[in-house]
Order: sequence, then structure tokens, then C-alpha cells
Amino acid sequence: MAILLKKETRVIVQGFTGRIGTFHAQEMIEYGTNVVGGVTPGKGGTTHCGLPVFDTVRGAVEATGAEASVVFVPPPFAADSLMEAADAGIKVCVCITDGIPTQDMMRVKRFMRRYPKAQRMTLIGPNCAGLISPGQGFMGIMPGHIYLPGRVGLIGRSGTLGYEAASQMKSSGVGISTSVGIGGDPINGSSFCDHLALFEEDEDTDAVVIIGEIGGSQEIEAAEFFENHMRKPMLGYIAGLSAPKGKKMGHAGAIVSSYGESASEKIEVLEKAGVTIVPHPSAFGETVLSVLSKL
Repeated sequence: MAILLKKETRVIVQGFTGRIGTFHAQEMIEYGTNVVGGVTPGKGGTTHCGLPVFDTVRGAVEATGAEASVVFVPPPFAADSLMEAADAGIKVCVCITDGIPTQDMMRVKRFMRRYPKAQRMTLIGPNCAGLISPGQGFMGIMPGHIYLPGRVGLIGRSGTLGYEAASQMKSSGVGISTSVGIGGDPINGSSFCDHLALFEEDEDTDAVVIIGEIGGSQEIEAAEFFENHMRKPMLGYIAGLSAPKGKKMGHAGAIVSSYGESASEKIEVLEKAGVTIVPHPSAFGETVLSVLSKL
């Protein structure tokens, strides 16, 4: 089992015929993802990578029954693509695009709230590595071969640290049910808490690893959610222990601006909530093994 993406999930690619969209769509197809078509305005009616191209997301959904979309659209046009996906009835949308203006994302978040919660699209990203259910399919840019199918959920703000965790866990014989990259922007589509709730309800996930970093309050909220709503064990790693206050570190959202946003403060809160801390990036495998051995 997995959350959000399964082998049968019908996926479309927005920005399908562009250079980046083409490269990653081919990787997704080769991995076994059920890609059923793509969207590039003005190229509807043609084929690309052996699949149909549509002018609109609604047209793609009506023709293919697509439930999920992955977005490789340049920053100036990405917000419109996300709102188009939400309006067309897409259930899960992964936005890879980096550099979307903050006000554009505010507009997207407001737009999505017009729909009842039960019908609201789950947005992952932007500026993320994507979503993978190992052995079933992926939507994004991650190297699929480093993920072993298994029973540990993974949620991360950092794509590359997510790869590191997955690779170490595979080397230790620990597999992943689903890995979700929520992205490193100040405003993202979904949070740690959104996905922790899904993993908590997933019968085939035994534990969850979160990978956080400096900036924002998402890790603090995750600690509170874990303490109050979760029975499964959670592990956490926070990047940026040596980051100076006020200095942006790579991600647009990785900047300490107030109390509770530094790595040390977040680690303290997570520990108090009962979360097992991964002490350094090379300890993912051994720490996860240690927690699983006690279940």
C-alpha cells in the first residue's frame, strides 16, 4: 500500500512537451508510473512520448480519467497551471517548479479554498522533489532506484536529504511505503501535518521519518500533531544547526526570522514531544533500524 500514489493512479504531465517535462516524463514512464497523457496549450491533438497531448487539464481529465498531475511549468505560468488542475478535478498535484513568486502561491492557496475540503486538491510542492511510492510509481525528479519498497513513510522539505535518507535505509534493508517532498518555499501546498495524518491511517506504514530545516513553524506543528494524534513512532532530522540567524540557506523558506525557527529550537521541541532525533545526515539508516527493532 501507499498514500496518494498507487500503481493504478492515472497521471498527466503539465508542461509535457518541454525539455524538462519530456525528460522526467520518460523517467516516470520507464519506472512504471501510469502516465496517461500530458498538457501543453496549443499542442492538443498531437502525441508525445507515445501519449496524447491536450490543450487543457480539463480536456485531459475528461479523455483519460486522470486523477493526478505533475507540473513542469515555468514560474511565471505555474500558478495558473495549479489553479487549472484544481478546477479540473485533479485529486493530487505535484508541483516541481522552483521560483514561483510568493504572491502567486498566496493566490493559489486562496483559490483552492473555494472547494469543500473533501473535494479539495492535495498540492505537493512547489520547489520539491516530488512523490514516490517505491515499486508502484513516482511523480517528480527523484532517482527511483534508490528507493526500496517497505513500511516506513518519509516526508521532507529537502529533496537531496530525502534521497540520502532513502539510500541509507535501502542499504540497511529498510523500505519506504511513500516518500513525499513538501518543498522548501515559504508557502507550500501541504504540510508535514497533512501527510502525517495520512501515514497514521495507512495500515502498511509502521513509522514515519520527517526531514525539516530552519525557518517557519512546520516542524513545531508536526511535533504537536505527533504528540496529540499519532500512535506510530516518528523520527526527525533538522538541517541547519550551524546556520546564522537572518541568513537564507538554499531554500527560500530556510531563514530564521523569529524564536522557534532555528534547528536547535526545533530539535528541542521534537524531543519533548517524544520524537526520535536523527543526530546527523549519516545516521538515517541506523536510527530507523533502531526504532523499528523496538516495534
